Amino acid sequence: MLDKISLKNILFLDVETVPQVEDFNQLSPALQDLWVKKAQRIAPADQVPVAEELFFERAGIYSEFGKIVCISAGFFYGDDDDLKFRCKAFYSDDESELLTNFAALLRSSFNHQHHYLCGHNAREFDFPYIARRMLINQVPLPDILNIPGRKPWEVTLLDTMDLWKFGDYKNYTSLALLAAVFDIPTPKDDIQGSDVARVYWKEKDLNRIAVYCNKDVVTTARLYLKYCIKGELPDENVESFV
Repeated sequence: MLDKISLKNILFLDVETVPQVEDFNQLSPALQDLWVKKAQRIAPADQVPVAEELFFERAGIYSEFGKIVCISAGFFYGDDDDLKFRCKAFYSDDESELLTNFAALLRSSFNHQHHYLCGHNAREFDFPYIARRMLINQVPLPDILNIPGRKPWEVTLLDTMDLWKFGDYKNYTSLALLAAVFDIPTPKDDIQGSDVARVYWKEKDLNRIAVYCNKDVVTTARLYLKYCIKGELPDENVESFV
């Protein structure tokens, strides 16, 4: 299948998310009540859930309680025997602005039936999270993400974690582990996903998050090349913009 997809028709992406607000008490009363109910379901079985503490740790992974602060996107270009990769981070404290700008990119440059989006664990997380937050912010969905009602072969969303499973649905395999297995430079040399909420709300360093997000995209693109057995993507062929 992968040999039938042109590398230059794929937009690789990654998102970084955080809790909507810094403190549980800043939520509306209705959302506070709903988070308490969710905390009771997601807390470890041997622990009494403390909704306020769990909110800062976990709320960012749920689109109803979190928000997107960065989407990084990258694509291949150049000659097939000397591929280059360009990556750009869309990031802002204003989620609506960020999503509007990213949607404009998809509409202008990735709007053909032969275009694809690709991320790691993106079918489970990135793609639905982006679509849900677009609806919450009343940003019209670009066609490539507007998949309800489509036949499976009409959906052009790729996932490097799904591609690694080969039909095995029992295990989650992290991007960091696959990078190590394929001898790809790790994207986790500064912060990890679990650090993003702290870096955003406590350190106020959105630029650091954007740099980290770009690294994940480059790593995903390098992993995809390995799946296609198409060699390496050297650092000198990577452009990264934040």
